Amino acid sequence: MRVVIADDAVLLREGLIRLVEENGHTVVSAVGDGPSLVEAIKEHRPDVSIVDVRMPPSHTDEGLRAAVEARAAVPGSPILVLSQYVEVSYADDLLADRRGAVGYLLKDRVSLVAEFLDGLARVAEGGTVLDPEVVAQLLVRRRRDDPLRSLTPREREVLTLMAEGMSNAAIGRKMVVTDGAVEKHVRNIFTKLGLHQDDEQHRRVLAVLAYLQA
Repeated sequence: MRVVIADDAVLLREGLIRLVEENGHTVVSAVGDGPSLVEAIKEHRPDVSIVDVRMPPSHTDEGLRAAVEARAAVPGSPILVLSQYVEVSYADDLLADRRGAVGYLLKDRVSLVAEFLDGLARVAEGGTVLDPEVVAQLLVRRRRDDPLRSLTPREREVLTLMAEGMSNAAIGRKMVVTDGAVEKHVRNIFTKLGLHQDDEQHRRVLAVLAYLQA
């Protein structure tokens, strides 16, 4: 494999270069900041890039942002992110294009050499490799951001039937409740989703969109 490595910590970067090359692969570029990573991926079109999350100048999420930018510039470019932390927002962005060829491992996984190299190969082949802690935090965020989390099970059932295109009367017949009960559930759904009366917007359509997006 032809590999790009991006990490501002010289010792770790050199260690990764040695690890990769001792296992039969070629490091075509090793850089220490986000813009250099993007340029390296554009120039070399590597089989996979290993990217640290926190790089200069602010040492927050430059690596992840650069990885997202690189994937936009070179669609589907395989990226394996290594970090001591889980940066959920950009992890979501990295996974959002659904192209695969993405990995996100915590740095202590590097000590498990066989597991790390296996993950690197799977990402290069188009697979997705996520640390269990990354998965856990992504799930927590999605539950927290779910616009439907405040709905009762009955309200969710009504919204599901709305999404199937049923009228209030049809929903009432399906659920064996009165039209008035359905109307009350629908009003509650609009309120909980923050969909206020507006002549320029169709609240029923917006509610269904919220359901589909969730």
